[in-house]
Amino acid sequence: MPSLILVCICCHSVFGQYQFTNDIKLNCTSVKSQDQTGTCWSFSTSSFLESELMRMGKGEYDLSEMFIVRNIYMDKARNYLLRQGKANFSQGSLAHDVIRAFSMFGVVPESVFAGKAAEAKHDHGEMEVGLKGFLDGILTQKKISPKWKPAVSAILDAYFGAVPESFQVGSKKFTAESFAASFQINPDDYVSITSFTHHPFYEKFILEIPDNYSNGSFYNVPLDELERIVDNALKKGYSISWDGDVSEKGFSAKNGVAIMPAAPEREDLFQKPGKEINVTQDNRQEAFESLLTTDDHLMHLVGTARDQAGNKYYLIKNSWGEVSDYKGFLYMSAAYFRMKTISVLVHKNAIPEDLSKKMGV
Repeated sequence: MPSLILVCICCHSVFGQYQFTNDIKLNCTSVKSQDQTGTCWSFSTSSFLESELMRMGKGEYDLSEMFIVRNIYMDKARNYLLRQGKANFSQGSLAHDVIRAFSMFGVVPESVFAGKAAEAKHDHGEMEVGLKGFLDGILTQKKISPKWKPAVSAILDAYFGAVPESFQVGSKKFTAESFAASFQINPDDYVSITSFTHHPFYEKFILEIPDNYSNGSFYNVPLDELERIVDNALKKGYSISWDGDVSEKGFSAKNGVAIMPAAPEREDLFQKPGKEINVTQDNRQEAFESLLTTDDHLMHLVGTARDQAGNKYYLIKNSWGEVSDYKGFLYMSAAYFRMKTISVLVHKNAIPEDLSKKMGV
């Protein structure tokens, strides 16, 4: 069993009238901010990888989220051109894209590549518009020359800064590829899992959400079993990269709480526990197919907790800076998790053995 699991019994956090007791809190690095970007996918999954390194006894690292993002922009540009503009080109991606980038391009420390050029904060609005306009302009030509690659790279350098070919960590010299290889992380050990009824359970399918530009496949399991996988993972010391919808009225980063209230209009919504809706496979599916549940945000799930009424919550590390009295963390109720989770990414060894066999992992 992994050793880097911190179990905090009777560790109360009291703000307003909510009282939370952390049952499990796994090792994770400090809260960061994605600033004015849609790069939560890189922040959440880089944090996940940092926790994996601690779980594996490799030590604590601050990995560069923007090194991953920059490489994914190049990958997206190629995909956009090959699909002749009939593809998503935006700031969003998914957890499996971080794992792909780690495997394909390597990784560097934050101290080596912050990805801000001369700016104080991350802001990709102008860059995204400029890149897409450039690619759309290229697509008006009868034949595309290979010059688009250095041209896109030059645009990225202007906004991110140039990526060093090599760098020093301690007494050792690395490239991005050799630095990633030094961690001995196997990308094949990480799987994406979801729960929807429009595809067969215990099979893989390509999840139909806009940010799945790379056509990543997801294992499909019943909702109760998705929750069991997450609970089992946390108990065994494995954290989770979580993807879901944060547009609900019951989600408040400011208050550090995410709930699915039965009466969302009540005035004390974020002050004390109340009745939540009963989430089933059917009403979850209806919310997804009606687009009430959409792929909005990725965060890092690092523990479990209870409120004063004994209700179950998940402890989540967000990437919006140290907002709320919980300093960038929030408590997500089990009902919110069941209704609004799009998918999770987790180490395959965290899956209960009986489910692993059913899934063919």
